[in-house]
Amino acid sequence: MSEIRIDDLPVREELRGKSPYGAPQLDVPVRLNTNENPYPLPDALVERIAERVREAARHLNRYPDRDAVELRTRLAGYLNDTALPDAAGHRIGAANVWAANGSNEVLQQLLQTFGGPGRTAIGFEPSYSMHALIARGTGTGWISGPRHDDFTIDVEAAEKAVAEHRPDVVFVTTPNNPTGNAVPAEAVLALYDAAQAAKPSIVVVDEAYVEFSHGASLLPLLEGRPHLVISRTMSKAFGAAGLRLGYFAAHPAVVDAVQLVRLPYHLSAVTQATALAALEHTDTLLGYVEQLKKERDRLVAELRGLGYEVTDSDANFVQFGRFEDAHAAWRRILDHGVLVRDNGVPGRLRVTAGTPAENDAFLEAVRALAKDAAPAENDVKKNEEHNA
Repeated sequence: MSEIRIDDLPVREELRGKSPYGAPQLDVPVRLNTNENPYPLPDALVERIAERVREAARHLNRYPDRDAVELRTRLAGYLNDTALPDAAGHRIGAANVWAANGSNEVLQQLLQTFGGPGRTAIGFEPSYSMHALIARGTGTGWISGPRHDDFTIDVEAAEKAVAEHRPDVVFVTTPNNPTGNAVPAEAVLALYDAAQAAKPSIVVVDEAYVEFSHGASLLPLLEGRPHLVISRTMSKAFGAAGLRLGYFAAHPAVVDAVQLVRLPYHLSAVTQATALAALEHTDTLLGYVEQLKKERDRLVAELRGLGYEVTDSDANFVQFGRFEDAHAAWRRILDHGVLVRDNGVPGRLRVTAGTPAENDAFLEAVRALAKDAAPAENDVKKNEEHNA
């Protein structure tokens, strides 16, 4: 068979020269580069998954529940219990929730519905790179919005960008990936109001890491805002990255609209059964989240104690630097058997909070890195003193 490359195929022009999303998966003792939950599922949950999947397997000759009603009902219950605890206030039901194969499919379906050729989406970068990639894959034009030097959203400039470009979809990631900082509710409300005045537009708040946040979910903002969508995932807090289950909460009309583009029977019976089992063990799984929050805060404190610049983090990862050559620093850490993420933010790297032992190994690696850099810094300081 003759050898051909992607560029030899009649692919769409906007895909030429591009690379697929992905983080390097290297065989090293400690992998802290993909924001996974490091704790395996507890035995009781594994057994419950086996029971539910065994029951689902008896009916695999039939298509799964196309609308995943039981799962959406349980997801709504989880959101009510954790993000809308006031029984007298706003509550949501299955009609407000949609689920798909990971939050990436959720985002893709939203862009297929509200974006597409001739339409645009805006995000405030650096942020989750899949927003731009999915936009490109759906033929949606992408606009990169502004941030301050401390990686917070420049709200005034962002409002002006929304007013100028009049995007069809606005993405706000909180806590933000890869920087880790949260976006205040006031900023989201300002952008929502700007988006409605300009178009109006769909505003998607990506809360993939919200369970790790110091603050509250923005889910209460849904009330009275039919163009607002809150996206979530079970990959992080639930320790179920291998499950591939994402979901969003929004006005029922948004859920109905997305079903116009969803593939038939898109969520398998096995996926639905596994997710339902996990939702039965939320207390245990959220207990692991509390452990990871403590470990994340320990990483922040230790890194700052070593002299690194650390972005405030509300996620299960920490962005740190600054490095003159971030990739060289990434390589030096890798030489100690620890894999972190170099995702292109100038001068910075990102580390996922792991188990205490994994975090100890990482801190040992960055201590060595800081020690190696110290002589060069001292030479610079001596030269400055001499020249003075």
